[in-house]
Amino acid sequence: MKFAPKDMLAQDVYKLMAALIVPRPIGFTSTLSPDGVNNLAPFSFFMMITSSPPHIALSIGAKNGQEKDTLRNIRRNGELVINIVSAEIGQQMARTAVDYEADVSEFETSGLTPVPGDIVKPMRVLEAPANLECIMRDIHKVGGPPYGAHLVIAEVVQVHVRDDLIIEGSRIDLQRLDAVGRLTGDMYCSTTEQYELKRS
Repeated sequence: MKFAPKDMLAQDVYKLMAALIVPRPIGFTSTLSPDGVNNLAPFSFFMMITSSPPHIALSIGAKNGQEKDTLRNIRRNGELVINIVSAEIGQQMARTAVDYEADVSEFETSGLTPVPGDIVKPMRVLEAPANLECIMRDIHKVGGPPYGAHLVIAEVVQVHVRDDLIIEGSRIDLQRLDAVGRLTGDMYCSTTEQYELKRS
């Protein structure tokens, strides 16, 4: 079967693409509002784009035609933290995906603990196995309504990793990390079941 996105409803294109491009890492993003509210929201349109210096990309879509708090906060102060989601905090992460008013902190509604970073002002999630402190370098508008988005490109300026995850040097124990990936709808997966696929 073939699908031509130009002939489909935008919502159907979204469902098709989100079900095929899996699993996706979750950019569990914390930002700070101008009023001092600690915002926390998950985004599965997220990836590493370079390592020298390290940069990530985060795609933030609109909600009912309005920019999300996360994007507004990043645009205003240029800072964010990406918190890695483990299975242990998966349910709390899912709670932050609910639409709250801008003056509500998802740290409070989820029960997660905000802790300061070393460089940026947005708080880190204490319970996350790792945190990436980031400074926004660019924002690009991509696509149009109703599912248009803004692509945020940010440089990682500090990395926090829980001590028990370090094997040697900067190698990570992926079993202990137990990172959660997004599939489609309310479905997720973990990295605890792993297998090797040879390049040759």
